[in-house]
Amino acid sequence: MKKLLILGASGLVGKAIAKECAKNFDVYGTYFSTKTDLAEVKQFQLSVQDEGAIREILQVVQPDIIISSLRGDFDEQLTFHQNLTEAIKNKATMLYYFSTTNVFDGDLSMHHSESDAPIANSDYGRFKMNCENMLMQSLGNRSAIIRIPGIWGKNSPRMNSLKNNLETAEPIEAYSNLECSFLSDVQLARQVCFIFENELSGIFHLAAVDMVKECTFIEELAGQLTTGDINMQCNTYQDKETTYYFGLVSNREDLPEDLNITNKEIISYLVE
Repeated sequence: MKKLLILGASGLVGKAIAKECAKNFDVYGTYFSTKTDLAEVKQFQLSVQDEGAIREILQVVQPDIIISSLRGDFDEQLTFHQNLTEAIKNKATMLYYFSTTNVFDGDLSMHHSESDAPIANSDYGRFKMNCENMLMQSLGNRSAIIRIPGIWGKNSPRMNSLKNNLETAEPIEAYSNLECSFLSDVQLARQVCFIFENELSGIFHLAAVDMVKECTFIEELAGQLTTGDINMQCNTYQDKETTYYFGLVSNREDLPEDLNITNKEIISYLVE
């Protein structure tokens, strides 16, 4: 059984992947402050500021696959991943890196596929783009990039914030002219597990197969969470009536159709 090391296993994405992959992989994980659900001997505290910690963890685990879903200061994360690539450059370890739609936030004129060159405008998008480039230059085909949109889960920060606003009647803000991708944590985990099991590589865009305006998605979700009034505040992105496109589309053909999901199916899962 291959060893899988999840960097950031206590977060929404890491936790879902650890649970989904447990039956087919020997799963290990790291956390920063809150421990994971893994066995004590299979989890390690990790700070991206501690340059020596990751080498010690790698020495203990000897992972076949590493997946990085870390958060934190951008410069510190970039340095951490540079140290990580140096530590595994002479090993057979495969590294999967979670990136984001934001690598395309410099061009909102269309949705973007895996073959499109990133063009980022935000600090977050530029950081992710730089980290992607560094990993691919350092590890070549032993690194893979998984770009994801906004992730929803039943206990995710997005979901908890929405429920809180519904309870307190606080305004629920979203954009009416921003067409987006979304995905659920459990479906992402299923897709990622398939990628690992079939040793797929390259760049992946994992998202719902259809697009939806942000305000439409959140209003429909909120409507299924309450029978009361919804204080929905639909704003216009950039204060313009123009439609902006912030979605991930995929032109890959190696993920099976039964791993696809629509936005309506995401909402149904969240409220079931």
